[in-house]
Amino acid sequence: MHILAEPRALAELTEIDPQVPTGTEDRFSGYGVMGLPFESGHVLALRRFPASSLGYGYSSVWHRDPDGRWTFWSDVSPQTSCARFFGEVITEAFRAPIAIRWTDSRALRVTVGDGAIDWRLRLHPTPVTIAMNVVGRLLSDGLWRHPGVLRVMGAVAGRALGLGRTVLTGRVPNGQRFAVNPLHAWRVGESTASVNGVDLRRPAPLPVQATLGDYALPQRGIFVLGRAFFEPFDPRVHSDAIVRSATVTARG
Repeated sequence: MHILAEPRALAELTEIDPQVPTGTEDRFSGYGVMGLPFESGHVLALRRFPASSLGYGYSSVWHRDPDGRWTFWSDVSPQTSCARFFGEVITEAFRAPIAIRWTDSRALRVTVGDGAIDWRLRLHPTPVTIAMNVVGRLLSDGLWRHPGVLRVMGAVAGRALGLGRTVLTGRVPNGQRFAVNPLHAWRVGESTASVNGVDLRRPAPLPVQATLGDYALPQRGIFVLGRAFFEPFDPRVHSDAIVRSATVTARG
């Protein structure tokens, strides 16, 4: 993948030829928005993994409301999507159609179900993201999997991009250790969104950064293509919670 290619072109390549990363963990590759906070106190995140070691590829949209309640939508069962790792802190998990439509080479629109979420984003390269993309191409797979390297990369990227605390390796709420490899990155420039008809207003950092276990959602929007790895489920040490105080249902 060329470091100067546009995000749409690179994302479409992952759809044409999805490749599950090598390894023995739960493994995913694709693209998404690591997180985007809004001045209303809401937070959104997007995961699109055309390649998944759990079975079919999937899309997932995460939403945190101003009171801290998390809702996860996915277009496959929660057991084979992101809720598998974050269920301990999810209030609700829904299965629903998720559409990701590119409107030009750097802009996309994400819709969930029958209008539960309508989210538009425009992406921009910056000198820092271009430099990150160059470095990402130079690193070997071994370095991308090294916890010490990931800790340094997260700290540097967090400061350089104003993302706040940035953690590329740690533990998710259900207890599995994770590692994230952001191979290509772009800053989210402009974005508008509504959740159940409520306008989330402009993107803006939160007074307190949102977290899910060790994973810290960035204080500024960042779109990445990359890979994610999670420890295989072990019932002796990991939670099998999908949702707490909620029933998994389907929404149109």
